[in-house]
Amino acid sequence: MGTEESGGVSKRQRLDEQSSASGIENPLVPYNDVDDEEEDFERGRTANGGGRVEENRGQVVAAENGEEEEEEEEDLYGEENSLEKRKSQFEPRADCPYLDTVNRQVLDFDFEKFCSVSLSNLNVYACLVCGKYYQGRGKKSHAYTHSLEAGHHVYVNLRTEKVYCLPDGYEIIDPSLDDIRHVLNPRFTRDQVKQLDKNRQWSRALDGSDYLPGMVGLNNIKETDFVNVTIQSLMRVTPLRNFFLIPENYQHCKSPLVQRYGELTRKIWHARNFKGQVSPHEFLQAVMKASKKRFRIGQQSDPVEFMAWLLNTLHTNLRTLKKNNSIIYECFQGELEVVKEIPNKAITEKKENGNDQIDGGAGNDIFTETSRMPFLMLGLDLPPPPLFKDVMEKNIIPQVPLFNILKKFDGETVTEVVRPRVARMKYRVIRLPQYLILHMQRFKKNNFFIEKNPTLVNFPVKNLELKDFIPLPMPKENERLRSKYDLIADIVHDGKPNEGFYRVFVQRKSEELWYEMQDLHVSETLPQMVALSEAYLQIYEQQQ
Repeated sequence: MGTEESGGVSKRQRLDEQSSASGIENPLVPYNDVDDEEEDFERGRTANGGGRVEENRGQVVAAENGEEEEEEEEDLYGEENSLEKRKSQFEPRADCPYLDTVNRQVLDFDFEKFCSVSLSNLNVYACLVCGKYYQGRGKKSHAYTHSLEAGHHVYVNLRTEKVYCLPDGYEIIDPSLDDIRHVLNPRFTRDQVKQLDKNRQWSRALDGSDYLPGMVGLNNIKETDFVNVTIQSLMRVTPLRNFFLIPENYQHCKSPLVQRYGELTRKIWHARNFKGQVSPHEFLQAVMKASKKRFRIGQQSDPVEFMAWLLNTLHTNLRTLKKNNSIIYECFQGELEVVKEIPNKAITEKKENGNDQIDGGAGNDIFTETSRMPFLMLGLDLPPPPLFKDVMEKNIIPQVPLFNILKKFDGETVTEVVRPRVARMKYRVIRLPQYLILHMQRFKKNNFFIEKNPTLVNFPVKNLELKDFIPLPMPKENERLRSKYDLIADIVHDGKPNEGFYRVFVQRKSEELWYEMQDLHVSETLPQMVALSEAYLQIYEQQQ
């Protein structure tokens, strides 16, 4: 009797171990049970060497009574038949009767893929009838429960893009659902990417409104216009856009920021969207996480700071180990020669660097240090606005040509620097980038508040010829000096320093038209209007 009992106990222990091993590892995610029915069959068949222990607990009782062998034989055959039945029940079907309940108007794949009940991001399905997200599709899952409670039967897996009918559980194979898959995950071939700038065709959204692929409005979630104008500007940089439109280019990169930026780029340029705007919600979440909440929803920030942070972070995530190079540096990186003149007192305190050349200047009072510095954008200083009003009791808004403030980089103009120590700096451009980013330093912080400089900068929209105004390096043999640039994006700040908002003028290459974009509003405008704006950050493209 004792041996029988101990045999029964050991058998139960083994059964408990197996059932716990095949159960769910993470108790916080209880519904990640059935994603692929066939895997469950296989798991059940292989458990305990072919006998279905989990499903048929009668087998354990039979073993205790010493009738194990007969039961096993019967169970084996019975199991084979039920498996065949269940497999045939879950075969893919093309004739689902519920396809007419799919409602494309409510589908929105711009938000994070989390279950609306359990808030888990594992194995999430979207209900194609009401647009909500639910987890799993097993009998205890939220999607299964929703299908019974609400009578909504068609679900798409947000990761695999397979469509299922619940509660029946079969996969639906129907080409009419391909448009939903394209909106969930837009795809571009290399040929389509090459043709993007030639496309003059408008697309139509489900509500009947027309939109231009690449010229879609971005949702301002809460004071996120600084992100929207930065994204809209970077979408005009052709090599950067083309790189991110094809996910194979950055599939080695595990950074969520890179993946979300790629998804956002594909959605903005996709010609088959259900609506004429995109919500950068997932991208903003990735930005908040990567920047440790330096840039976040609900807090206005500076697009110049955001642009600098974004370009550097994308470069860090994308660069190859052998060369410190990436698509960001290929587009935006230029090089400056910096001559720093330091008074003698400061030089004695300074620890000398090995690379920099330090020569004694006049009377050994000033030391000169020459170094090379790469840059992604150039900051231009605006002349201070007049303090006094004119006869009409109005403050005159001064104007300054762009070429005057570009003289900072002619190698002769001296810029006084106080931090980190007092020095006189001279800058000279020795390598021009393919895309030149200029920002006008409009805002000045003092101890009490932020001041905004309203000076208007007069700049050409086309044919900015740099060699006429700043000395440029001689090109190598068999190379032309490319120093002509065309404006492609211009970010503008309107309003008071702390309260204002940002908008952006961008050029559409296929027709060389200009558009003004402010969050969801996109309207065509004249090039003359671009030149009259209070420019804050500009991107120029080198003429090839």
